[in-house]
Amino acid sequence: MSNTPIYLQGRAATRVVLVFGLAYFLSYAMRAINAVIAPALSADLHLTNADLGLLSAAYFMGFGLMQLPIGIWLDRHGPRRTESALLLFGALGAAIFASSDTLLGVWVGRALIGVGVSACLMAAFKAFRVWYPPERQSQLGSYMLVIGTAGALSATVPVALLLPVVGWRTIFFGVAAAMLLAAWVLFSRLRAVEQSMPMHWPVRSPTGNAAATAASIASAGDAPGYGAIFADPYFRRMALLGAVHQGGFMALQSLWAGPWMMTVLGLSVERTSHVLFLFNLALLIAYLGLSWWAPRYVAYGQRAGLPVLRVVAVGLSISVLVQALMVLLPYESSWWLWIIFAVVITVTTLSQTHVSLAFPAALAGRANSAFNLTLFVGAFSVQWGIGLLVDLFVSYGWQSATAMRMAVACYLLLQVFALWRFMRQWSIDAPAIGVNKN
Repeated sequence: MSNTPIYLQGRAATRVVLVFGLAYFLSYAMRAINAVIAPALSADLHLTNADLGLLSAAYFMGFGLMQLPIGIWLDRHGPRRTESALLLFGALGAAIFASSDTLLGVWVGRALIGVGVSACLMAAFKAFRVWYPPERQSQLGSYMLVIGTAGALSATVPVALLLPVVGWRTIFFGVAAAMLLAAWVLFSRLRAVEQSMPMHWPVRSPTGNAAATAASIASAGDAPGYGAIFADPYFRRMALLGAVHQGGFMALQSLWAGPWMMTVLGLSVERTSHVLFLFNLALLIAYLGLSWWAPRYVAYGQRAGLPVLRVVAVGLSISVLVQALMVLLPYESSWWLWIIFAVVITVTTLSQTHVSLAFPAALAGRANSAFNLTLFVGAFSVQWGIGLLVDLFVSYGWQSATAMRMAVACYLLLQVFALWRFMRQWSIDAPAIGVNKN
């Protein structure tokens, strides 16, 4: 077999992006929908802030628990079979969520939704890693996040308009049907591409830490390979940053952004849905811009000695500053700070792509899934933790708005610590295989 990789082109290349995009659209919509339906859920099921945080975090728990086995399944069985099978569990979870009357019932349903959509992005990244050239990875990752953010947009104003008409239960029954459709599309429409394209090819010998990682996995079998990935100093450096900043952002976007608008800024449910729409629209536009800018900057940065991770550090520093202003300025007009936050946080995509390219293609599923696990551990912890802190501060007699501001301030301190640790470790190089070292 030739060592020269074969890449997708033309309509087949576009079809792969669109098919994976359909599933990721649903995944992101389900991640973000609780920010809009939270008042209705709390009223119908009599939930506290901690209950609401735990319920929303069930998605991240189900999602996170699946990441390590998903990495092995993606490398062994490919993205088409893995993702289409898991989406069936997502459809079951949506149906359970829609038909439950207890916190336990909706928690189980939401956890199963998380299980069902847990491969939506990682399956796409696996396919991109082996079917598209390295220089397109950042662009393709940004395309997926554009599609996913469109899903988040669909969970704002459209859901707010449907909610009083059909109720949240009917919306989730519709989601169950959509997931069944997505599973069928994935399984049937990618069959020809998978049969015509190799899922693996020989890669040139890695060097440095990557060589040790690859050798460890080759000698220990499939599953122990995760130990080598998690033990890599570069991976740990990136994982802490991803868990706190990117995972925490997912927690805010998918739940606490909505209650913040209503409780801290005093906006109505309708106005909140409009602000969340603008927030996710800004995120979508930023991802589009990143998809154009990233491959050009990577080429320029390699020549000029301006590493991509320096851009990540600058972007996250601005993100921390903007969030500090959000906490310090609890006024109705300060909603626009969330728009700036949405734009600058997109730099986290660059770090995720950086990790993907740092390991051999044959290990891409495991490396991506291991990193994604850290993101969702962070998202679960921040989402539930904010709810616990809000209820704790309220129990001491604080106003709900003040309690929420202080809870987010605690999370902000955690971000400062993670960013400080990241910037102290510039000397830790990626375990590059000649693809991405900047």
